[in-house]
Amino acid sequence: MSSRSTDSSRLRLDAVSYEDLRQQVLRRDGWRYQSCGTMANMEVHHKQFRSHSGDDSERNLITLCAVCHSSTHGT
Repeated sequence: MSSRSTDSSRLRLDAVSYEDLRQQVLRRDGWRYQSCGTMANMEVHHKQFRSHSGDDSERNLITLCAVCHSSTHGT
């Protein structure tokens, strides 16, 4: 049985596959957060949160700096 759900809206990757996807998103975004331009402390953010049925897919991920990522989550 596959570790992936058949419902693509709930796709959750295993840790190794997620890290590969994370690296792909960072490369796609040029290792830079486009809004503030920083290249330090890069994090990958789910545009639609996992808790709101967001999936682990390239189209749902964006590169943010740690400060902007934290403020997006209200912390």
